[in-house]
Amino acid sequence: MNISSSDLDALADLGESVKRFAQREIAPHVSQWDDAGEFPHALYRQAAEMGLLALGYPEALGGTPASWRLRNAMTLALCRYGGSGGVLASLFSHNIGLPPVLAHGSMALQQAVIPPVLRGEKIAALAITEPGGGSDVAALRTTARRDGADYVIDGEKVFITSGMRADFITVAVRTGEAGSKGAGGISMILLPGDSPGLSRSRLEKMGWWCSDTAHLRFDGVRVPASHLLGEEGGGFKIIMGNFNGERMGMSAAALGFAQACYDEALDWARQRKAFGSMLVDKQVIRHKLVDMQMRIASTQAWVDAVADRADAGDQGPDWVAHVCMLKNHATQTMQFCADQAVQILGGMGFMRGTKSERIYREVKVMMIGGGAEEIMKDLAARQLGL
Repeated sequence: MNISSSDLDALADLGESVKRFAQREIAPHVSQWDDAGEFPHALYRQAAEMGLLALGYPEALGGTPASWRLRNAMTLALCRYGGSGGVLASLFSHNIGLPPVLAHGSMALQQAVIPPVLRGEKIAALAITEPGGGSDVAALRTTARRDGADYVIDGEKVFITSGMRADFITVAVRTGEAGSKGAGGISMILLPGDSPGLSRSRLEKMGWWCSDTAHLRFDGVRVPASHLLGEEGGGFKIIMGNFNGERMGMSAAALGFAQACYDEALDWARQRKAFGSMLVDKQVIRHKLVDMQMRIASTQAWVDAVADRADAGDQGPDWVAHVCMLKNHATQTMQFCADQAVQILGGMGFMRGTKSERIYREVKVMMIGGGAEEIMKDLAARQLGL
């Protein structure tokens, strides 16, 4: 795909705007937000005013249509200069919660839900994972039985990003005859967050401290049948398609975090003096920085290539395989750069308040969330016919 000069200008302008926003509104406050276990609701409004929440959605619903290249540029800059996976996860949880509504919800449902989320007034989340299921989506047990004009939901979900705050929750459920099994019995339903019978409890985590993560319980929760997304039994395909977009976004985010680690390590190496000279003058340190750049450059090229294919409509099995492999490669790049940055910073890298320390703690959730490495490899192998 050829990128025009105007497209490149748009990418540069967006990246610079998001950089200023992240440096002004996020980076100075992240440690305080981590201590508090949340960031202010006002940040949703601020991000909406910047147009960040609306990127990639139709104008008719208050969005701004955008290529994957443009969306990735926004994600990358926010992660590189904001340096917080917790902020990214919750602030943009609508990007995994809303796509099923946009693609499969009724026009009335779209109009009621999507515009207020893009304005930063409401929060959307996605609820798929269960305590006993993990990544095995086809084994989920939460049920939704039809009762007149409603569905009645019973069950539980776990590790749900924005689960404590969400006003709208896109929930994967098992519908149809009692005891239905496998992928064919799964459906997707949009649940209002104020529904009676829904209870939430906060989960404590290794990282992403300022992102609320919840355990949700559904006890006879009634939802209008009009909130069904697509057809009954069609939820598994919706979920799988939604994962591709999530993994694309996570790859760009991992690249941004890797760059944040490199930036901090380089800055420290240029300032810190040891054994009579600056750290950056030591060959072993320069080699670490070069190793980081090698991985960052290869990840950037792959992120761009996969995004260009998506923008060109080339999203067949081979593309899905590359999304899975890219997600692994990008998070491994993040892991390597976080490790090397902490090593270069030495004792300071072990201290709270550095980006590298925070990102080091947040690596594992990036390598597990959206599909663990092992599952990504197996899915890529199947898509490649191996």
